[in-house]
Amino acid sequence: MTRIFGGPTRYVQGPGAIDDLGELTAGFAGRPLLIADADVLPFIQASLDASFADRPHAVLSFRGEVTQAAIDSLAANGTALNADLVIGIGGGKGLDAAKGVAFQLGLPFVAVPSIASNDSPTGRSLAIYNDEHILVAVENIPDSPLLVVADTALIANAPARFLRTGMGDALGKKFEAERAFADGAANFFGTRPLRTALVIADACYATLREHGVAAMKAAEAHTPDEAFEAVVEANVLMAGLAWESGGLSYAHAVVRGLVKARGAASAPHGDHVAYGTLVQLAIEGRDDAFIIDLMGWCRSVGLPASLVELGMESPTEADVAEIARLTAIGPKGGRIIVAAPPEAIAAAILRVERLAA
Repeated sequence: MTRIFGGPTRYVQGPGAIDDLGELTAGFAGRPLLIADADVLPFIQASLDASFADRPHAVLSFRGEVTQAAIDSLAANGTALNADLVIGIGGGKGLDAAKGVAFQLGLPFVAVPSIASNDSPTGRSLAIYNDEHILVAVENIPDSPLLVVADTALIANAPARFLRTGMGDALGKKFEAERAFADGAANFFGTRPLRTALVIADACYATLREHGVAAMKAAEAHTPDEAFEAVVEANVLMAGLAWESGGLSYAHAVVRGLVKARGAASAPHGDHVAYGTLVQLAIEGRDDAFIIDLMGWCRSVGLPASLVELGMESPTEADVAEIARLTAIGPKGGRIIVAAPPEAIAAAILRVERLAA
């Protein structure tokens, strides 16, 4: 069977990297359309003006929900410019809005994340919502980003909690890629994964375990040291390559239950995935010592290891059963295989709760 490994054509990381954005895109963009998160733009406007002073361009500010109407409005500016490249700058919503414009106009895409809270900058997918924040569509730009520029000075200026949630989202990638490979699941290019994705997922986990605690200290001090650089690379690049080319499994399937769970629903996505990773390990029958060790690491960086730590006061067996039910009714094939029945998932959650206590 044909197998696909994909990712951005080029990845650039380091403090001040955004200052080189004009030079980095000079070879393939004559009229770039830049879409920047409204909260980030004031900090980078001068750098963007200097970078693109030698060519026609437009810089648009974005704030709000990623709706089709918002994408249409932004895309109209790209049409007026006759843009040949879309550059997204910001967090998840800013990048998704720019991806939506690239998708609609059929243009290549460049991602410039301002936070390291998730691994979406390297991927093709974007989520479109309505004004009530209800998901209405998930689209994929035709190709992986041409370029990802992670300016670690910009990322370090963000609240430290974003780096933490990024670690939570990245934590499960090793175990999910391994499970997806063993279960015969498809990756997000629609094929079986190549082993390269598993190697990267393993390196992602090792990097988080080695540098996570020190990186959080750097994030709290807003100083991008070597540990911070390592974790940004793990959160954005390694985790991104691991999920898209390797695949996902129970750690993300459990999120389907947590986003509806009493008290826990409002926790960040990365917190949900971190807890889901512990549940996956319990489903797989890993020994207590292994799970307790990972719980200790989670707590050392501020990630949750129990439903109480996710925000659910006094979890009941009924709460657990509902999380398990929603986990199990997800896709039974393709990109996420959920083979365990609800009873086994509930038992795994209860085991995690006992170990956490």
